[in-house]
Amino acid sequence: MRVEIWSDIACPWCYIGKARFTKGLAAFAHRDEVEVVFRSFELDPGSAKGVTAPVLEMLASKYGRTLDEARGMEEHVAASARAEGLTYRTEGRDHGNTFDIHRLLHLAAARGRQEELLDLAYRANFAEERSVFDPEVLVALAVEAGLDETEVREVLADGSAYADEVRADEREASELGANAVPFFVFDRRYGISGGQPAEVFTQALEQAWAGREPGGTDAAEACEPDGACAVPQA
Repeated sequence: MRVEIWSDIACPWCYIGKARFTKGLAAFAHRDEVEVVFRSFELDPGSAKGVTAPVLEMLASKYGRTLDEARGMEEHVAASARAEGLTYRTEGRDHGNTFDIHRLLHLAAARGRQEELLDLAYRANFAEERSVFDPEVLVALAVEAGLDETEVREVLADGSAYADEVRADEREASELGANAVPFFVFDRRYGISGGQPAEVFTQALEQAWAGREPGGTDAAEACEPDGACAVPQA
């Protein structure tokens, strides 16, 4: 059985949702027969390459809030991340264009190292003091994931490398009706949006395995286009 996951490295609910999905998969009896494929989805494809902004400032602008209110929004997300055993920094992170990261993830997929790079990129972005929008950080992460440094640098230098693959993923997400991430598709029969609890993922795996009719669940907290990744606080 194949599970496809559309996500963006800039999306905190994708970071959290992946951890919850992993727990849900671990509780699934046929977990060793599940192929997991990660698909590209840019939250802010219109952002200029090489231009970044602090996440708190972006959230404050997006929601018309003060920086303190934006910090509170980030703390809400951080609490959910920490409940899953994840490290989450609410200060010092930046926001920018993720297209190059997605291109490298496709290279990693071609070399059998996609999940390794994805996990390292999530960790760098949300848990460490490393900016995934710095090309040298991307190179270091890719090499740590097991990719060849020369090939990585060649891909980053050639803006067309794996660009078609990224765009194909994004078109497919649109065709499937995915307007927020993370978005999970189970054997093209069952879809879930958002960072659902682990048990919901286990149930979805069981339902897809049983070959029942297509269904769905209420969307959980997710990231929307234009970088809206936190839940506004009342």
